[in-house]
Amino acid sequence: MKLKDICQYVSERVATVTLTTSNYISTENMLPDKGGVVVAGGVPTGNAVEFAAGDVLVSNIRPYLKKIWQADKKGGCSADVLCFRTNKNVDCKYFYYLLSQQSFFDYMMSGSKGCKMPRGDKKQIMQWSFDLPSLEDQKRIAGILSSLDSKIELNRRINDNLTQAA
Repeated sequence: MKLKDICQYVSERVATVTLTTSNYISTENMLPDKGGVVVAGGVPTGNAVEFAAGDVLVSNIRPYLKKIWQADKKGGCSADVLCFRTNKNVDCKYFYYLLSQQSFFDYMMSGSKGCKMPRGDKKQIMQWSFDLPSLEDQKRIAGILSSLDSKIELNRRINDNLTQAA
């Protein structure tokens, strides 16, 4: 199966005057190594790509930094952030984990252009091939991975609290 068979790039636009620093996403406020996002330093003027809860956002600049986030709210993102929306036959949480794989970022880099700040090729990205399990299996797999992520996040917060207490 190819990526283009299960999702599309979001193309709807939103005026940035309707956005805040908490729901505007750019490559600058996406954290590397699948670290999510932080509050933006500001919101530019003009338009942004409109995203919805469940959409998966991937920084298209320097894909090797592995900046990816699954939206938990609606908002807008810069044109340097690819916004993916799944079709009905794909679990959106599973889709996030599918794109979080090292093999996806390696594939993005294989078609990227530029040296200092390489950008992924949007057409090439949609040609990425993979096996897609049944919807039932997608939900089961995503549930297990999500549970592990929650435990990792809890341990991270406990470590942070212990460090502050020390």
